[in-house]
Amino acid sequence: MPFNHSQFSFSSALKRMEIRLSREWMLKTLENLGLKHLDAQIYIYLAQNDPQKAKAIAEALETYKRQLYRSLKSLQRKGMVSASQERPALFSAVSFDKVLDQFIKANREEAQRIEENKEQILSMWKSKVLET
Repeated sequence: MPFNHSQFSFSSALKRMEIRLSREWMLKTLENLGLKHLDAQIYIYLAQNDPQKAKAIAEALETYKRQLYRSLKSLQRKGMVSASQERPALFSAVSFDKVLDQFIKANREEAQRIEENKEQILSMWKSKVLET
C-alpha cells in the first residue's frame, strides 16, 4: 500500500511533540518548586482552562475526587489556586507570575531564618556529631 501523505502531517506530529515536551517541562518546573506530581498536573490543567468544577478536573486528569480535593486544598493553602464561593465551587489557577513571587518570598524568608540561626544550628550540629 503506498504512503498517503495526506494521512501524515509532519507539522502536526511536531506540534504534538512540542505540546508534550512543553507540558513535561511545566511539570518538571513545578515539581522542582516543591509540588507533588498531582498538584502540578492540577495547576497546569487549571492554568490552561477556564475555571472548572472538581468533577470536571477529576475526569480530565483521571484521578479520584478524594485525591483531587486534597491536592486542591494544598494548592489553595499555597496561594496557587482559588475557589469560587458558589457550590459546587469553580477552581482556577492563580497567575504563574504571582506563584513565582510567592515562592521567591517564601524561600527568601526561609534563607533569612537559617542565616539568623546559623550559629545555633552549627552549635547543635557540632554537639550531636561529638555525641556519636
